Amino acid sequence: MRRLSFSVRDELAGRITSGAIPPGSRLPPEPRLAEDLGVSRATLREALRSLEEDGFVTRRRGAGTFATHRPRLHNNLDVNFGVTEAIRASGMRPGTVDTNVAVVPAGSQEADALDIAPGDPVVTVERVRTADERRVVFSRDVVAQALVGEDMLAQVGDGSVYDLLESAARVTIQHGVVTIEPIAADRTLARKLKVPAGSLLLYLRQVDYDRGGDPVLLSHEYHLGDAFEFSVVRRGPGRRFR
Repeated sequence: MRRLSFSVRDELAGRITSGAIPPGSRLPPEPRLAEDLGVSRATLREALRSLEEDGFVTRRRGAGTFATHRPRLHNNLDVNFGVTEAIRASGMRPGTVDTNVAVVPAGSQEADALDIAPGDPVVTVERVRTADERRVVFSRDVVAQALVGEDMLAQVGDGSVYDLLESAARVTIQHGVVTIEPIAADRTLARKLKVPAGSLLLYLRQVDYDRGGDPVLLSHEYHLGDAFEFSVVRRGPGRRFR
């Protein structure tokens, strides 16, 4: 039944993404939909459960199942890759709007994170990242100007800062340290992401280090709470906890 439910899931996902089932519309009742697809109601329910987990549909008690066309982006936190790769790996088209590149003096927290002096010039790149044209992330990347030039980061476009650092500045990111905090969107973030003020966001603050262990990139990312699903591999307790 599981293999058949995957097939049914793919069929319904295709109908939703193609617009055959428009976003916001209610799916037919389960008996009729199961008959239309030629499967049992148990198989259909398994497929609908999978679609709900990935954000394609939402179920409302007493009202039915509705298409959302908002599949979640899966981001594995034990692998260090950027928003562009996360969107592409989820089968969606990455894009960028409202890009702003500037050179500003480093604040005390930025200077501490990048191991530079307060007031030293840093290049900042602010972008809104889109997945299939839906705004899903507002990001602010900060790099010391001594490492890169403003003109170089202005070339990033829809791409990855990691790729640009490696190709243009010969800097390879070895690892990053990230902290995650749930926050409510203030008016500025709500305007950038086109969501109501107070919407749930996941704030990621990450410092990336090169092969020599030096900090090279500070990133602030604000992810839509209903657009992303994060996972991480956790080690076992080990012998010291036995």
